[in-house]
Amino acid sequence: MSQENKSGGLFGFFRKGGEEVESNVPLSEEVIRQWLVKRLAKQVKVDPSAIDTAKKFELYGLDSIVAVRVSGDLEKLVEQRLSPALLFEHPSIDELSAHLATELGLNAIA
Repeated sequence: MSQENKSGGLFGFFRKGGEEVESNVPLSEEVIRQWLVKRLAKQVKVDPSAIDTAKKFELYGLDSIVAVRVSGDLEKLVEQRLSPALLFEHPSIDELSAHLATELGLNAIA
């Protein structure tokens, strides 16, 4: 996977609903974790500091419709097709970010 500086990718800007979020760092497990924290906080309308990354998504009230939306948004961040069931297969931010980092080969990046 190329790490070019382009819109919507590992570097550059991630667009969601017209909102641009600058990312000048390469994709990593921590970048994925922080993105998930912000996305979940926005979904449940709480401050990101209130999100426990070990807590199961279902305990935040995420249903299957929201899980599919989050998975779709996450696809844009990682630039790869993801299973809509990903949030059920890896039911916490910690589990999901670790899984994606492993699957995308991000843990090998120093």
